[in-house]
Parts: sequence; C-alpha cells; structure tokens
Amino acid sequence: MRVALIAVMACCAVHPASAAESPAAAERLRCEFLVDPLGIDATQPRLCWQMQDARRGAKQTAYQVLVAGTPEKLAAGQGDLWDSGKVASDQSIHVEYAGQPLDSRKQCYWKVRVWDNDGQPAPWSEPAAWTMGLLKPSDWGANWITLGGATYPAPALMVRKEFSVPGAIKRATVSVTGLGLYDLHINGSKVGDRLLAPEWTRYGDRIQYQTYDVTDLLRAGNNAIGAQLSEGWWAGPLMGKSPTQNPRFCLLARLDIELADGSVQSVVSDPSWRATADGPIRRAGIYYGETYDAGKEMPGWDRPGFNAAGWQPVQVLPHPAGAAGAKLVAQRNEPIRATEELRPVKLTEPKPGVYVFDLGQNMVGWCQLKINAPTGTKITLRHAEMLSSNGTIYTANLRTAAQTVEYTLRGGESVLEPHFTYQGFRYVELTGLPSRPAEDAVVGRVIHSAAAQTGKFSCSNDLINQIMRCVEWTQRGNMHSVPTDCPQRDEREGWMGDIQAFAQTAIFNRDMAAFFTKWAPDIRDSQSGDGRYPDVAPDVFGQFSRGTPAWGDAGVVVPWRMYQNYADTRMLQQHFESARRWVEFIRGKNPDLLWRNSRGGDYNDWLNGDTLKNLGYPPGISAVPKEVFATAFFAHSTEIVAKMAAALGRREDAATYSRLFRDIKAAFNKAYVASDGRITGDTQAGYALALHFNLLDESLRPKAVEHLLEAIEKFKGHPSTGIQTTHRMMLELSRNGRHDEACRLINLRTAPSWGYMVEMGATTIWERWDGYVAGRGFQDPSMNSFNHWAFGSVGEWVWRELAGINPDEQQPGYKHFVIHPRPCEDLTWAKGEYDSIHGPILSHWEIVEGRFQLRVEIPANTTATVYLPVADPALVTESGKPAAASDGVKFLRTEGGKSLFEVGAGRYHFAVIPEPSAPGAAGHGLGRSALLRLAEAAVDL
Repeated sequence: MRVALIAVMACCAVHPASAAESPAAAERLRCEFLVDPLGIDATQPRLCWQMQDARRGAKQTAYQVLVAGTPEKLAAGQGDLWDSGKVASDQSIHVEYAGQPLDSRKQCYWKVRVWDNDGQPAPWSEPAAWTMGLLKPSDWGANWITLGGATYPAPALMVRKEFSVPGAIKRATVSVTGLGLYDLHINGSKVGDRLLAPEWTRYGDRIQYQTYDVTDLLRAGNNAIGAQLSEGWWAGPLMGKSPTQNPRFCLLARLDIELADGSVQSVVSDPSWRATADGPIRRAGIYYGETYDAGKEMPGWDRPGFNAAGWQPVQVLPHPAGAAGAKLVAQRNEPIRATEELRPVKLTEPKPGVYVFDLGQNMVGWCQLKINAPTGTKITLRHAEMLSSNGTIYTANLRTAAQTVEYTLRGGESVLEPHFTYQGFRYVELTGLPSRPAEDAVVGRVIHSAAAQTGKFSCSNDLINQIMRCVEWTQRGNMHSVPTDCPQRDEREGWMGDIQAFAQTAIFNRDMAAFFTKWAPDIRDSQSGDGRYPDVAPDVFGQFSRGTPAWGDAGVVVPWRMYQNYADTRMLQQHFESARRWVEFIRGKNPDLLWRNSRGGDYNDWLNGDTLKNLGYPPGISAVPKEVFATAFFAHSTEIVAKMAAALGRREDAATYSRLFRDIKAAFNKAYVASDGRITGDTQAGYALALHFNLLDESLRPKAVEHLLEAIEKFKGHPSTGIQTTHRMMLELSRNGRHDEACRLINLRTAPSWGYMVEMGATTIWERWDGYVAGRGFQDPSMNSFNHWAFGSVGEWVWRELAGINPDEQQPGYKHFVIHPRPCEDLTWAKGEYDSIHGPILSHWEIVEGRFQLRVEIPANTTATVYLPVADPALVTESGKPAAASDGVKFLRTEGGKSLFEVGAGRYHFAVIPEPSAPGAAGHGLGRSALLRLAEAAVDL
C-alpha cells in the first residue's frame, strides 16, 4: 500500500498547479476516522479532510472526490470506482462513499480537491487509501485452529506452517484474529507493531480481526508463518469471572499473495498447521503478568526449515467454545501500541538483593529488561504504584492481581519484555540477581490505544499544569481498546459510569472518534432485552450488575458526545433505538417519573465526601439521596434522546422525549425542590446535578447556587462531591457567576482536592480523594487505585472555562464553536490548542499590564463566537483596530456583561481596553480616545 501511494504521489507531482488555482488545500485525509486503514468493513466508508487556507473567512464552497482501483488511474484523474463530480457543499467530514460496490480485499485510492470562497479550485490533495476487509464469512475460507488437551491456566500456544511461493510477489496481505491474544510472525519477524491484538470485545457477539500488509516479509520460495496465543481477556479471570476460562486458545488466519503474473495464492489456517504448548511463555494473563523460560526458546520456529518434529497437528474447531454466534468484524479503532519509553530516575535497595527502580511517572505498559546473568538465573519483576514507608513496593491495593513478570534466563546478554499482559506502575522491584543491576537495566514501555493527542493546555499556574499532566497520563493508562477504570488491580473493566463522566475530557485530550466507534457496539452488545445497559462494557457480570443510574446512562451520553464533537450522525442512527429503550425501561419501572425502582447497583455519587477516612470532615452530609441522583440522570438521558431524535430528523420522537423531559423536570421539582431552591439532601452534588441538567426554573438557579456555596462552606471549603458531580459542580460555579469559587477549589492543596494529590507526589489522578494522607497512610486497599480517571473529569472544566473552547451542538463537530475563556485571579495567561475534526483551534489569553488580550485561530471552513470580558464593544480592538470594523469580525450582542463577536476562519488578536477608572488605567491619566489610540498601536501576541 505504501509503495503504491508513493507512486501516486510521484505521478501527481508532474502536474504543476495552474495559475487559477486557489491557495487553499485539502489535507489530512481520513477514512472512517483513520489514516489509510487496511481491512475495513464499512461498505460505505466516510471520508474526511481538513481545508487549509490561512486567509480570513476561508470557506469551502464545493468539493470533488475521486476514488480509483489503482494508483495509476488515480494519478491520471480516473475515478473508476467513484467520481463525485463537483459537489456544491461546505461538507468536509463524513462524506459517504457512493461509488461502485466494494468487494472483499478491494484496494481503493482516493484524493479530493476543494473550491474556495471565490469559486477557485485548489490543487488535488495528496493521495490516500483504504483497503476493504473480508466482508462475508465465506471470504475467509479458513478454519479456527487450536491444540487440545490443555488445562487452565495454560502455557501460550504456538502454531506454524511452511509454504512455498512460486514467483515474484506484487502484494500480500494477511487477515488474522485469535482468542485470546496473538502475535503473528512471518519469516522470523513479528508482523506489525500492534500489541494485545485482537483486543477486547464481547466475544460471544463480535470478534475483531486485523489486516496487515506483509509484502516486504515474504519472498519467492520457502516461507513460514506462525503465531503465539495466550489468554488475554478471552480466557483469563475478569473480576473473578470469565466468559470461558478456556485454555483452548485458537487462531483464524488468511494470507493472500498476489503474484507478479496476476495469480493469487492463499494460505489459510487449516489442518495442515502444527502446534505446541511447550514454548517459553509458560503463562501470561492480564492480571497475572507473564512467566517466561528462555531455556524453552525455539530459535527459528517462525522461519522456514525449522525442525518441528515435536509439534502436533492442530485441531480444527467449527467455532471457538463460547463464541458460536460471534460475528467477525474489522478493527475500527487505533491499535494498542508502545508510544513512549521511560527510564528510571532512581534505583534503591531497601532490602539486601531487593532492587527498586523509580520511573518517575505512574505509567501503564511493561518493562523491557536488559540483563547479563548466568544460565538458569530466575529474575522476578513486580510492579506497584506506590512505596511503603520502608521503601519497598506497596502492593496491597492490587488485590489478587500479581502484576509479576518472571524470567528464567538463558545466560549471557538478554533483552526481554512481556507479550500478553500489561501493568500499572511507577515502581519496579527486581529480585533474583547475584549482584546490583545497572541503573538502566529497566526501561518502561508506555502502552495504550494509540489515539492521537489532540489537546495541549498550559497556563501560568504550575499546579493546574501538573493536574492536567496527571489527567493526560491517567487517560493514556486506561485506554486499552475499552475505557477502563484502572490499569493495575484485578479489575480493569470498562466501567460505564467513569467514562460517562470523563468522556468530554477524553475528547479534548485525544482523538477518541475511532476508539468510541469501536466501544459503542460493546455497549449495545451488552444491553439487556428489557433495555437495561450494563455497568461495564464489554459486560462480564451478566445480570448481576446492570441498569444503574449514571453508569447505564453512558449508553446515551457517549454517543451524544460523539455527535457534539465529531458530528457523527451514523453513530446516532445506530444507537438511537438502544438509547430510547434505556429511557423507556426507566419510565416503565417508574410511572411517576421519579426513579425509585430498579436502580441496579445503585452506586449513587460514588466516592463522595462521606467516604473520606479520618480527615475530620462532617459525616453524613455529602451523599445526595439516591432517588434524587437517579431521577436527575433519568431526566438528562431523556433530554439527550430528544436531541438525538431532532438531529436525526425524527420529529415525532423529538417531541415525545422533549415532553417527557419536561414532565420529569416537573416531577423532580415537585418532589425534591423547595420554594427557596433548596434540594432534598442539601448536598453539593444535588445542586450540581440540578443546575447542570437544567432541572430548575430560571428563578431558582441563583438560589441553588447560594445553597451550593453554603454546602461547600459546610465542608470546610472543600468538595464533598463524588465522581459523577465534581466536574459538573465546577462547570456550574463558573457558568453561574462564581468562577472565583471554582478557581479557589482547583487551587486547594489540602485534602480532599486535586492539589493534595499533587502535593503527595501524584503523577496520575487517584481513585479516591484521600488515597494516601500524610500521617494517616493509605486508604482501604480493597479499593484504592492511584490511576483512575473519573476525578480527572475536571479537565473538561479546564478546557471549557480556562481555555474557553466549547463545541456547539447546533453545528456539531466544531463547524461552529464558542471561545469563552474565564480568567482566574491568580492566572496571567492560559493557552489551549485543540485539533478538532475540522482543524486546529487556538485560544490563548493573557493579562498584559492589566489588559485582557486574546489570540484565537479558527480553522478554515468554520466559524466561532468569541466572548470578550467587557460590556461595551467599543472597548474591544482586533489587531489594533476597533473590533467591529475589523475584517472577518462581526459584533453580535452584549450578554452578561460581555461582548460577543462572530469570526470566520483565520487568526485574530483581540484586546480589551480598560475603562479609565479600571485598575491599570487610572494611573495613566488617559481618556478613552487616548486609550483607543494606544490600543491601535498594540503589538500582536
């Protein structure tokens, strides 16, 4: 594929741009949110691009897409698969392929050009590509293969086959999957850089497969293909439960080799393969770790000519046990990869022969070990997030998860790392060496779903910067094909409540579009027939844990976040009926519209202030009454379902669920809201939910804010909220005139607060407010993760209120958006850079000599509304001119003491001129006209 694209680029390069061409360009082409994906199964794939044009107000007025079956045809301008023609439209995302039907393994090469405001065409984009996967079960022509006779827990399974290629190779691809995890090898090389494939799904419903281009790994003549497989999420214990605990690891593979003469040779998994369970990986598990005996290595097992006399014939399965009805689907999200390496910052020896490496950062992945030791030496690596007081690693909070990697060495220099596990840790304990290891003997490899970073935030406050670094590292550590709660103990589940709270923060930080596209079907697969969503997805609990307020609501909230941020109407179409059934389940069990019945696990506002231990805070005043909490989420999901219906053009449904929302709101107010705005329970959480979910009449909102402030004061000026309400409280304080209070809370350094975590050395966000307290020690180890993203949802507040970047659900996907930063008193500047699906957005404000200045960058083909903190628009300049007279700027209105301006694409520098009596201006003795002249001379940021 890559060679073919280079050829296309070379061909295209010989055609110079004509004089009439626009300076605009279409860049960063994507197919189904991915770059040049191999093996997709969307038969009408969606194409996206970003218009690049530095001119103010730049817009796309038309586009043309060409899709061709060969690079040469594309270079010649022949769209034999699809030529859209010139389409008068500003659409640049989710343009559906509408060409010839696409067969399995079909290669598609495409490019696009756009027309600008003046109707001038831009040059054709650089070429991009996608390849179709195997669209029908019959296209595989392969068997599931395994080795019988194993008992659980089992060593890794190794399978192999040799074959001969009769001539020169033009192209070769392999589609493969395994249960549990697999590594694929060809001719002595591991195929691709994916880790922990095929990743986690509800295997009884869907099993992902992956496609690789292996042209460069094959050769004419003799070849070998092989794989190693281990338990992963398929057979290992998950929270003490497992779908199978089945040691029959199995592989399904199809290798297609296109020869230079045009013929195609296929190699598939079938009875001709051979297998062994006597390799070096003696056991590997997600919680367990890995045991590796280098003395059992089989050099050359994945090369032709290997003596496999001791290997057995494979056993063919009609289907894997426990997955008889599973559908094979192409992987839809970015693969899990190693993205960074961390080197130790410190090596200690707390006990003789016990060495502890400090990597300086709580991370997720595994360690690469470089060691020289005698044959038969047994090395043990144990992993932990924290240290005990004596300097040894603290492992009590891991519960039954071993997080241990054991090696038996072959002697001499060894470079070793695990294959089928991952750990959450900062500290690594090494034992078994006869002498002190080198300080660089261990390297941490950071492993997670490789969604690209989209957000970068920084400001003048070092504490906020460190909190945001903690949030980012926590997110990376909990993305392993599903959004997990924690990465270290015997849990690591796709807890829906956690990601429901964190989803918007996640989207600001990283491109979550493909990740959530993969995970949304996991939610639907796990939904009960009666409409209840599970508490975790993929579901491992069965009927035991489902239908819980805030947790089940992720099945509504996450697809809506996809729509708000990526304008993904296809997900809404696929998910609407599922979301509607959830709301109808709640209504059916609660005809009075107060969610009192059938609340599943009923976790309420998890980890609120009532769970703090020995910190001296008032007991029993933090937990919002459960039915208040539940009814608020019932209303919220109902309102979202109404909005989904409206976005899909389902007017009758939109009217039905809008009316239901109003009825739930009325019932909520009648049951729980007093005439003075006091909400039953009088908790921070209750006020946060009522304000955030628009459950109060406008006249009661100021009173509710007053009660919220009183509730904060009762808790000694600290948050008593849990994982579902903390970020919502922060947002509502800022939006209801008390941004100063939100700023005070983010700057707290005493428990409970984010600042206290940082004071205690946190490099990721903790599960609990008080996971560790100086003088008291650790919280209850049965639930005390130090890498948990739910309280990290404060990142949404930082992005929306400090950086000021907000999507507009009326024009989703940042086609139009809002820039509305709110400075904190202690901040002198803040900068947010967000790479939206339409292009990069910048919001960078500073206070310079008492004057507010704001620099913004708006992507081509989009618009934004910008809020400036002054009521009089005449006191706002843009690039030294009165803003209202500046090119590309339009004054809209004054709102809440602020001036609102509409801007098109481009770069803008706004400045607010202080009133003569304002701080920083009065001492200069300047009148308004002089200040205007001064502003006109201002230098851009």
